[in-house]
Amino acid sequence: MKKAWQLITAAILAMLIGGGCLSLAQLVDNQRTAAPLTVETARLRSHLQALSYERYAEPDRDTARTYLIETLSTYGYEPAVQPFDGRNGRGVNLIATRPGTGVGTLLVGAHYDTVEETPGADDNASAVAATLELARLFANISTRRTVQFVLFDQEEVGLQGSSAFVANSENLANLQGAVILEMIGYTCAEPGCQQYPPGLPPGLPARGTFLGVIGDMEHLALLQAFQQQTAALQVLTLPVAAAAIAAQPDLFRSDHVPFWQSGIGAVMVTDTADFRNPHYHQPSDRIDSLDLPFLTTVTQHVANTVQSLLDLP
Repeated sequence: MKKAWQLITAAILAMLIGGGCLSLAQLVDNQRTAAPLTVETARLRSHLQALSYERYAEPDRDTARTYLIETLSTYGYEPAVQPFDGRNGRGVNLIATRPGTGVGTLLVGAHYDTVEETPGADDNASAVAATLELARLFANISTRRTVQFVLFDQEEVGLQGSSAFVANSENLANLQGAVILEMIGYTCAEPGCQQYPPGLPPGLPARGTFLGVIGDMEHLALLQAFQQQTAALQVLTLPVAAAAIAAQPDLFRSDHVPFWQSGIGAVMVTDTADFRNPHYHQPSDRIDSLDLPFLTTVTQHVANTVQSLLDLP
């Protein structure tokens, strides 16, 4: 495992510094001009205000589901529900699908539950708000691939919702990749405020003002797509071997993991959680701690990247 992790570290350096191994021509048809999508900060703020409360007990998660279903319905979706028995009682995943003109599906997802005693503004209302805004933007445009927006339950008690999703083979039949949003609204600008798991290469940013994108080495095209988009923020991509959980467990803590374990390419898009945010799993994880312009920029970057992936030949 030590040798494998040395190879992973070398790959990390290559991706952070050199940009990766797949060319832009392999990923995006430059002759194709997509209609611009514009993320609205006011909508993100409205979703945050509606969802920033403890969403751990079943009644609170049910209240959140009602809001999510109603919001998706206003955008023209007919959300499907996937109930399951989880560690925190009954769980329910929500699935909203917008068909494409060709074959293949790309999933965009986030978990909507919290741990106890936190309003969960960053973890994970920020990502849920972004998912809802992305659902609005893609509701009425045409792309080659189908896009599926999935809101997972019970991530905080062991990735229960995403595990239930991938356990249903029908959900994976045409799935070509997953983009998982996990805490995307917090920044810190003081030198040294950004921390990292042990084992990563030196020279990484000391300030927490970048977006992290973590993906499996077997499906680098997803990571590369995030690099190729022009961004108003710094984007650091991190390729990881799916078998490296023993060497780097901190990178295996969110809903991308069941997809990796099922052989589906997936990325986790994140502000790096408690390696940056001191309010992680605390009562202080409130809206007033978030950086709304950063959240808007991140959501816009994800929208642009997803659009490019949906239109790949």
